[in-house]
Amino acid sequence: MSNIQQENGELWESLLQLAEEEEDRVHEAFRSIDRTAERNQWKVIEAFKRHKVSDYHFAGSTGYGYNDRGREVLDMVYADVFGAEAALVRPHFASGTHTISCALFGLLRPGDELLYITGKPYDTLHKVIGKPGDGKGSLQDWGVGYNEVALLPDGGLDWAGIEAALTERTKVIGIQRSRGYDWRSSFTVQQIGDMIHRVKSLKPDVQVFVDNCYGEFTELTEPTQVGADLIAGSLIKNPGGGLAETGGYVAGTQKAVEAASYRLTAPGIGGEVGAMLGTMRSMYQGLFLSPHLVGQALKGSVFAAAMFERLGFESKPHWREPRTDLIQAVRFGQADHLIAFVQGIQEAAAVDAHVVPEPWDMPGYENPVIMAAGTFIQGGSLELSADAPIRDPYIAYMQGGLTYAHAKYGVLIALTNLVKKGLVVIKPHIT
Repeated sequence: MSNIQQENGELWESLLQLAEEEEDRVHEAFRSIDRTAERNQWKVIEAFKRHKVSDYHFAGSTGYGYNDRGREVLDMVYADVFGAEAALVRPHFASGTHTISCALFGLLRPGDELLYITGKPYDTLHKVIGKPGDGKGSLQDWGVGYNEVALLPDGGLDWAGIEAALTERTKVIGIQRSRGYDWRSSFTVQQIGDMIHRVKSLKPDVQVFVDNCYGEFTELTEPTQVGADLIAGSLIKNPGGGLAETGGYVAGTQKAVEAASYRLTAPGIGGEVGAMLGTMRSMYQGLFLSPHLVGQALKGSVFAAAMFERLGFESKPHWREPRTDLIQAVRFGQADHLIAFVQGIQEAAAVDAHVVPEPWDMPGYENPVIMAAGTFIQGGSLELSADAPIRDPYIAYMQGGLTYAHAKYGVLIALTNLVKKGLVVIKPHIT
């Protein structure tokens, strides 16, 4: 008998019975996720084979990193997997926000305008966009204009508003695939393709950038395969496969990727330099593992949705809905419920389970944030994690789980925490 069983007795048995019932109910959703993971796994293997990946590509480089063949082939593999002309995959991208910042600064020039058509972007981008004259080197500080069009109440795009917002200055359209900290559905690749087609019919010379964080390998295609000029993501999320210790990627047209590379390093240097040190093997192997691990995380999200819906909470997406990113949102409605849930996810971690997270003013965020991040890679959100801004209506955002078993365990521990604090009632299972 495990310590969990000993400590929680009938409660744990009741939760296991409930979990078994929900797993039976979501069986077909799990099967669909497994099929997507399988096809994406084959796609990655085919790219490795096409570019003749060999063990000498894992050696890395030092100093300037000139003529690093492993780095060059990794870029080509990523471009192939994402259906793009080019890609830039580097450990020198410090985060997803940094990667997106390089992409936007690469594409935009003073006098241009960035228009987000999917509403306000993720919180950490607000300071990248900035305000005119803020003195911090933001886009607007450099004379790049910014505008956004809010989503309609049903989560759809406001095309009348978008058409009215387009001007001669509009050079880049921004699309955020994931929900971020909003109570909305994430956008499917097909929806993103429809957006790109329509916006380019209104302004053919505009470039479309897609924040692809949390979305890689959740579907069979990526935004670059439906017309996106540039996408960006983090290697400590989906494509790093839980092994990449840092880094990010951009993929898209040759011209757009080159522009982002000049922002990462320096004009005229771009992707030709950058020592990879000891990162190559983990980046290659992480990409290889990513489709399967994303599938494991998605199954964990479906299970979480089913369990919390069963207990009367609202979740988005609903467990039956197709997945286009890792994130599972659960609306708690009260701060104490939210905090207890996130603390339960931390308690289920293999790393730092003894740490009790509390809300704090985290750099880059506009509200106090609580984060459960008991991960092997700091901030690695393909691993089981959860976070939430402390603001009404108190929504928790859970993501990741390198194994389904860990994601399931996290949900059960979180529910145990809620029950023990008197916030949720579960009737004991009678054998």
